[in-house]
Amino acid sequence: MQPSVLLVPGIGNSGPKHWQSHWEAMHSHATRVQQSDWDNPDCDTWVAQLEIAVRAAPVPPVLVAHSLGCLVVCSWASKSSLPIKAALLVAVPDPLGPSFPKAANGFKNLPAQVGQRRLVMVSSNDDPFSTPFYTQQRAMAWNAEHVALGAKGHINAASGLGDWPDGWQLVEKLLSE
Repeated sequence: MQPSVLLVPGIGNSGPKHWQSHWEAMHSHATRVQQSDWDNPDCDTWVAQLEIAVRAAPVPPVLVAHSLGCLVVCSWASKSSLPIKAALLVAVPDPLGPSFPKAANGFKNLPAQVGQRRLVMVSSNDDPFSTPFYTQQRAMAWNAEHVALGAKGHINAASGLGDWPDGWQLVEKLLSE
């Protein structure tokens, strides 16, 4: 049985032009982890929803997170014993940075480690919610493979990636490992 892909959007959810929304429409095994309040995220509440989604997966899934969703995945991974195949973390934001959303609650204390999880981090060197230095620190702390895309902004719909086929290739690689 092929692992499912659980999409973990950030604050505000991923709109119709976001690559996560394209992937959900294009791939029947890709589904979005739903949150009750996309505009006022609470880390513990969002982590609990991710736990429910991973528990419901018939086999360990691949998690694909964007922005604040990356912090949800890492917070979840540091607490949960449920297995996943891997996680792709795209545009990890700095919760102590000046652009971090004020409406986001409980994301300031990131876990130092996330256990023995296969992680791939994707970053942009001009992300307004992070810095290359911060991303490198997180990749090292979480023992994640790091893929730097160059100047792609926040790697979202505004980045003009469309359905981002290069990103989906990373997902396919994780699914096949």
